Amino acid sequence: MSDKNSREHWGSKIGFILAAAGSAIGLGNIWKFPYLAGENGGGAFVVLYLICIVVLGLPVMIAEIVIGRHTGRDPVGAFKQIGGGRWKLVGYLGVASGFFIMTYYSVVGGWTIGYIVKSAGGFIGSMTDIRAAEETFTRFIQNPFETVFYLFLFMAITVFIVMRGIKDGIEKWNKFLLPLLFIILIVLIIRSLTLEGASAGLAFYLKPDFSKVDVKTVIEAMGQCFFSLSLGMGAMITYGSYLNKEDKILSSSLQIVTLDTFAAILSGLAIFPALFAVGMTPDKGPGLTFNILPVVFSKMSYGSVFAVLFFILLFIAALTSSISLVEVVVAFITDEKGWSRRKAVLVFGSLIFLLGIPSALSFSTLKDVRIFFGTTYFDFMDRLTTIYMLPIGGLFIALCLGWKYGLKNAIHELDADTRLAALKKMWAFSIRYISPLILVAIILYFGVYRMLFPH
Repeated sequence: MSDKNSREHWGSKIGFILAAAGSAIGLGNIWKFPYLAGENGGGAFVVLYLICIVVLGLPVMIAEIVIGRHTGRDPVGAFKQIGGGRWKLVGYLGVASGFFIMTYYSVVGGWTIGYIVKSAGGFIGSMTDIRAAEETFTRFIQNPFETVFYLFLFMAITVFIVMRGIKDGIEKWNKFLLPLLFIILIVLIIRSLTLEGASAGLAFYLKPDFSKVDVKTVIEAMGQCFFSLSLGMGAMITYGSYLNKEDKILSSSLQIVTLDTFAAILSGLAIFPALFAVGMTPDKGPGLTFNILPVVFSKMSYGSVFAVLFFILLFIAALTSSISLVEVVVAFITDEKGWSRRKAVLVFGSLIFLLGIPSALSFSTLKDVRIFFGTTYFDFMDRLTTIYMLPIGGLFIALCLGWKYGLKNAIHELDADTRLAALKKMWAFSIRYISPLILVAIILYFGVYRMLFPH
């Protein structure tokens, strides 16, 4: 087992904030947030999402970073230290979540590379209607050679960055990728807002219509908040373990959550005005990105250029999150098993690629193979992790810190600034009472109700 004091640390506070924000800013922000907002009343969903960020997302993120910084260990070692006994199973759940998520997340990451290439090749010009876009995407994901190749390419890039370590790999690349992500978002927003008819999309997105809000909308906002911040999978515990003791947790967490939320809000500003400008409705569900947006770009001047920028944006979001997911597994192996970083990254990066192949083939060669409740391998891994593993992991993180380890011990890890005393009290109350209740509601809704009554 490696010495805790020999672990790498972030080279700077901004390096940690950008890396953690990069982990949080993923496909959930750029792909999932806009289509959920489109399905759930636009501005009303945005308001609920912001409330959930404050009452659920921020408290659980602070808790994870506290655990990581206090122990200086991977998720398994961290829970073994603060909880002992069976609590280490929470750490194993986090590591397993990161590993399993990567077996399908990397496939979607590969799709983004494929669509960068296709957009640069001018295929946007042929996307004159939804049917053409859907047929193009279907042909793409049903091509086993293309999907596996792009899966391999995405994993190779991820492995290259993680293998270089904390300062020279993860921190260095996030310092480059995150600013680039926001620059591309701003460019896309400017183009979207300058389209004729964009104001209707802006009104839909920014003017809440609470008549469309129901229990489903509230739970969807809770779930999106939790999933989009990379919580419950050990990523923030792992990144927190590379912090120095003098680094401030509360202020850093606030900045990370702000960047993540900002990215989600900006993605909606880039997408909804453009949708309304070309006469399309926003309630297109998960197919919004690959089936609908190519049609939108085809109706723009210089559409191919903006399509390339958009799919580069998606690729960056997928990459910064995948880096953190692989790092969760690598930290566990190097800490608990004493492996070198190079060996851990190569072995488990290869395993993720191999187990990602069935996900990549779930739309072609293996499309008729059903795993559980009639789902493909891809859908099964997605549901297993996002519906069950992540919220259950988050629930036990809150319970361990709030009840087992103790809030007095946890608060000692927070910033010493007395001006933050009220925020500390609010956080303590939330992590002990509010967060567990919300997470139980998410588990019951997504894990039980939606499974029994899918429609």
